[in-house]
Amino acid sequence: MKILSLQDCCWPQRQANSHKGQHGSLAIIGGDEGFLGAALLAARAGLLAGAGRTYLAFLHQQAPQIDIDFPELMMRSPAQVFALNPLDSLAIGPGMGQSSHAKQLLTQALSSNIPLVLDADALNIIAKAHQDGDETLMHLMQQRSAHHVITPHVGEAARLMGCDTQQVQSQRSQTAIDLAQRYHAVCILKGAQSVIADPNGQCVTNPTGNAGLASGGTGDVLCGVVASLIAQGLSAWQASTTGCFIHGLAADQLLAQGIGPIGMRASEVALQIRRILNHHE
Repeated sequence: MKILSLQDCCWPQRQANSHKGQHGSLAIIGGDEGFLGAALLAARAGLLAGAGRTYLAFLHQQAPQIDIDFPELMMRSPAQVFALNPLDSLAIGPGMGQSSHAKQLLTQALSSNIPLVLDADALNIIAKAHQDGDETLMHLMQQRSAHHVITPHVGEAARLMGCDTQQVQSQRSQTAIDLAQRYHAVCILKGAQSVIADPNGQCVTNPTGNAGLASGGTGDVLCGVVASLIAQGLSAWQASTTGCFIHGLAADQLLAQGIGPIGMRASEVALQIRRILNHHE
């Protein structure tokens, strides 16, 4: 199986005379009560990865209307997100919960022609619906013309496949391919040496990353970065492979600086990703 390298990465271009409208509009939907941080991390990472405009929609009704540390993020309601024009990429799921409202928003997202990154609770909602005999969400995924990416960790992958985690871990490459084909998506099967696969059976392994990424929020950062790269014009495959590689590389560079693996923070990874995107040569 092919192992990714820096030469495989695709880099968003930024001309000296460009403006924000040329670098894509990204939205994040997530963050129900108790899990606002997941959506915040994804949105901040998307901004740091270069999206020209980044919108954030919380599900929690009492959520703050501004991110004091990142006031560049534009707060919207979930309903307002779907009215945005243009909207080049939407990440849905981080900290979203599995309420009926969350399922309704996911259904609306899957019914749209917006390129999607489906993460966390979006995947859990899809898996639960399938287990309950409701194939509506799966059919929507299979019928979509727009690109979409799924980003399961091992537990989410097992739920999506209807198997146990041991089976996923023993057949990581095949599981990633099976998920990509079943859900008509580029699949990032996260974990030590993440595996990326597409519905055509293309499959690669990412060699970057370390145990510092085994902490809360790093998956949310990956979600935001991949969605941001899509918003900036990369394909779902390019954004997934590049996003995975630089996400792990950021952790490796932090480790080399003496930061981690114990106590490495997702926010630090996002900041390091910005450095890589600006100084990758």
